[in-house]
Amino acid sequence: MEIIPVIDLKGGRVVHARRGDRRRYAPLASRLCPSNEPLAVARALVTLCAVRTLYVADVDAITGAGEHRAVVHALLADMPQIDIWLDGGFTTPERIERMASARITPVLGSESIRDVTHYRRLRASAPNAVLSLDRRGEEVLGPAELAAQPALWPRRVIHLDLARVGSAEGPDHAAIGRMHALSPATALYAGGGVRGVDDLRALSQAGARGALVATALHDGSLDAQDLRLRGDCTGP
Repeated sequence: MEIIPVIDLKGGRVVHARRGDRRRYAPLASRLCPSNEPLAVARALVTLCAVRTLYVADVDAITGAGEHRAVVHALLADMPQIDIWLDGGFTTPERIERMASARITPVLGSESIRDVTHYRRLRASAPNAVLSLDRRGEEVLGPAELAAQPALWPRRVIHLDLARVGSAEGPDHAAIGRMHALSPATALYAGGGVRGVDDLRALSQAGARGALVATALHDGSLDAQDLRLRGDCTGP
């Protein structure tokens, strides 16, 4: 089970994402480090999880309030061993090209995509992109065709339920199972609600390759010992 730690950036700081209500995201308070400064938080997460991939959600870019381009490049410069999956609210090929880097993988969030034609334009400019199929509970965010037609998917796809982010309610294992049944060859990643090792094990058994995790790392629900044992979470 691949763990991808997440940082959410807003106003130059790391914030605690809760249920996708971005207007109410508060500054992060974490057991891992005393600061919510992006470099400090990223270092703590990468060290704890012993990973080579960090997921960065640029909340300001997603909401049209600005962007954290300089912060993202500072993270890459500070930690040459990591790559970044960047959710930057990408809506045009030009915005993707502005963030182009061999170590940045664009995340195309379905909530920012108008229709399949728009999606194809974005994919053409970023063939290595990850697709995030965004939901808020039962509400599909973005074109319904993207969720229903695996032929449109790239090789890596995220199931992100914004209603579960920061909720401690658990991830949607059933949805991962349905997606895996639709496209067994797709590398699926679950986002939203991971509480601990049991959730990681259930996601793996449902067909997930990995999980995006933030809250459980910051509050200690997933600790260093749990992360050392994450290979045991692999399903049959």
